[in-house]
Amino acid sequence: MDTYSNLKELGFSQYEAACYMALVGSHPVNGSQLSKISGIARSRIYDVLRSLISKGYVIEVNSGQYAPLPSDELVRRLKRSFNSNIETFEDQISNASQKDDFEFVWTITGYENVMEKALEMIKQAKEEIYIRLFPKANRYLDEYLIEADKRGVKIRYIAMGKVPKKFDIQVMHPDHEHLQQIIGGRSLEVIIDKKEALVGIFETGNEDNSPINWTRNQWFIVANRDSLRHDFYHCFLEKILDRHQKLTKDEKRIYKIIKEDN
Repeated sequence: MDTYSNLKELGFSQYEAACYMALVGSHPVNGSQLSKISGIARSRIYDVLRSLISKGYVIEVNSGQYAPLPSDELVRRLKRSFNSNIETFEDQISNASQKDDFEFVWTITGYENVMEKALEMIKQAKEEIYIRLFPKANRYLDEYLIEADKRGVKIRYIAMGKVPKKFDIQVMHPDHEHLQQIIGGRSLEVIIDKKEALVGIFETGNEDNSPINWTRNQWFIVANRDSLRHDFYHCFLEKILDRHQKLTKDEKRIYKIIKEDN
């Protein structure tokens, strides 16, 4: 009977879940037959049936014969009830929430979990995305960044390795290999709309346990967004001072945009 733990999470008791699933597989049946099929003691089966009938999940079709509510209808009812409860909870939690000027910094672990959060943020972005990615993370998020670019979101992209240029404002960090050795892993920065930041380092050989910070804390966001803006300057200064080369017309254009992008 423990097989149906998912139904228990949807409001069924252990016996109700076993009873309903037994009826789905064989109906109409009487209480005695249902007791044998479900494994529920005969002394309990009728109490369980009465509970399911009161919820509208089972019907007595003939005298002493029982059948389940069709499964597709049950699913619709459960979805409707769940969505209604969620909406009510959203209203309640909104009314109860303390209005703070300060937002905490939360930690996310697990590479897939972090990437899913980054993906979610990119999908929600409306105005701009400042982002710095190594190629592995780029492969995970690339198509979603392209979609954001197509819907008019300004992408400010710093590639930490050889990544094809796909965005108007995109540069490659000149010191990405050395930086990875210094910090002991691959950094990840995603900042959207000056409202939300996902920042951290995937430690080499320990990606799934590496703590990545997510927050809506405005001071944290301002500092990290400004750090990414200055990383663009680093790219240009390295070319001018270390390689003794002139900036191209396009690089000068990007510099001007980033400089004014307060």
